Amino acid sequence: MQKPSKQPGQNLHLHPSSKRRVFSREGKITYRIPALIYTSDCQTFFAFAEKRKTEDDSDADVLVMSRGKRVDGKVEWSSPDALATARLEGYRTMNPCPIYKSNKLFLFFICVLGNTPEHEQIQTGINKARLCYISSADHGKSWTKITDLTESVIGDEIANWATFAVGPGHGIQLKSGRLIVPAYVYYTDKRSDAKTSSSPCTTSCAMAFYSDDDGKTWKMGEKMKTESNECQMAELFDEEGKSHLYCNARTKSGHRVEAWSKSSGIVFDRHYCSQELVETGNGCQGSVLAVHAQDKEKSSSASDINTWLLHSHPSDNKSRKNLAVYLNKTPLKNSFWSKPLIIHNGPSGYSDLTQCEDSKSFACLMECGEKSECEGISFVEFTYDATSNK
Repeated sequence: MQKPSKQPGQNLHLHPSSKRRVFSREGKITYRIPALIYTSDCQTFFAFAEKRKTEDDSDADVLVMSRGKRVDGKVEWSSPDALATARLEGYRTMNPCPIYKSNKLFLFFICVLGNTPEHEQIQTGINKARLCYISSADHGKSWTKITDLTESVIGDEIANWATFAVGPGHGIQLKSGRLIVPAYVYYTDKRSDAKTSSSPCTTSCAMAFYSDDDGKTWKMGEKMKTESNECQMAELFDEEGKSHLYCNARTKSGHRVEAWSKSSGIVFDRHYCSQELVETGNGCQGSVLAVHAQDKEKSSSASDINTWLLHSHPSDNKSRKNLAVYLNKTPLKNSFWSKPLIIHNGPSGYSDLTQCEDSKSFACLMECGEKSECEGISFVEFTYDATSNK
């Protein structure tokens, strides 16, 4: 089998003129943790983020949303709106994770008690987070009251969790109709031989929450059996139309974890560290997006694959900078990722990918700046051109 060429981005092309700042730091007020989706029925991009009182996770406050509409070829963004119903009294709201199905927009997130940081929950083994969502039936013009799913979905299992979160970034709807909310949990090993004098032993594992009845009820899948953290998922189809659920997760191993589920998110049967997708420093969130195969290359094994994968992540292996997009044309067979196409030179962090109006256009919402990735969150577009060899 001939290995695909390692061109930067494999025919992906950045549109520098499309770059727009969606959320900008205002004094100490900082916007972090981007999430992005595009809905074709109203031809609108929806961008979400955390509005924080400072850069610190413990100072997260409320989620905000901005709408993007294409005007004269470019996407123009509305001023951010605070999502007032997406909060519990005494809690801060974090990790936006939107999903769109049948004219209904779900926004999942976690609510964390007070200013308790994640590392304190991990050290003590005492969870302070709750699983919540709001929804909109009018394209984000109005939102329902908050729904807290912690007891009904997680139940007594929460006693074994030091903390957890969803996403961050978009969730997905499978062809079967199942809704998937990517998540991760710090699981506490409560065996006496697993404890130290200072803190319990915890391991982070990716997993999924899912619904098979249009979001009326939700269930949780099993934890991945390897160290894995913030994640996103994508559905791929082979030539026979068979569905395969893919997960791409943050780790501490120095490389991204890639995993596969035969049960559409209930169990992840196979996982491995991708030697081609290098993790950044202590790790950073990344995004994945399934896209329809754009061409059939007889020179590679892509001829029997119907779906490709895009991945966005800082490309430097030591620090969060030089955000890049990678393309895999053979995701069901091998981890053959293209060389990175840099879409922001300089400090950059979390990101989220979405499809645009046509099958060859894509967009990324990313944390980026000149001196710090916390300067703001920007939107940029790129395309695939099968005729180009650049």
